[in-house]
Amino acid sequence: MQSRSRLTLSLSLLLSLTTLGACSNIGFPGVYRINVEQGNIVDQEMVDQLKPQMTRRQVRFVLGTPIIEDTFNADRWDYVHVVRLGNENLSRSQLTVVFEGDVLVDVEGDLVGENWPEEDAETEAPETEG
Repeated sequence: MQSRSRLTLSLSLLLSLTTLGACSNIGFPGVYRINVEQGNIVDQEMVDQLKPQMTRRQVRFVLGTPIIEDTFNADRWDYVHVVRLGNENLSRSQLTVVFEGDVLVDVEGDLVGENWPEEDAETEAPETEG
């Protein structure tokens, strides 16, 4: 008789704790979103290795295969890297490599190497005091 009441008490306690645990999270019940990392990881060291006049093969060796090869413009490769924690978009970086024929002519994006001039530096006029 005592074992039956002990079993009932244990089941009641288990049911109460399960119900309490289920109610503790407000919102859609317990959908877990995994961390997702997509694209090409390109760091500053890799971009610094790029030099004007490199071939497509050399660029692919340094940076890897691009995530996006533009169908309408074969002379442009895009390297995109996105890290998402659950539903949040934590970070996004992009690098665009432009060729003329088989030769590298421009690098644009979040990481620009020391071999490539900044776009703002070309367009700014020198300041004169007067």
